[in-house]
Amino acid sequence: MKIEINPSVVKEFEYIVEMHKKHGAPNEFGTVSELISYVLSSIADGSRRPGSWERQLLLPMGLVAQTEEHEVYRSFYGAPTEEVEAQQ
Repeated sequence: MKIEINPSVVKEFEYIVEMHKKHGAPNEFGTVSELISYVLSSIADGSRRPGSWERQLLLPMGLVAQTEEHEVYRSFYGAPTEEVEAQQ
């Protein structure tokens, strides 16, 4: 998968990483790739775990589907049918 990011946004991510390196942070990242990976993982975790702190990121961004299905906890990533297959 290839993800394109606006160059201005990349500059902001670079600045965040620079600040982490200079001053530390509760959750430090040494590269932009590490930072982006963490953010994307947090979004995925918020999608599959309705009660998690990550879900609070998705709600104001409008990333939670308006269906009861998206309110069900899933221990695996992917659609619920994929989870059942993975457990077998």
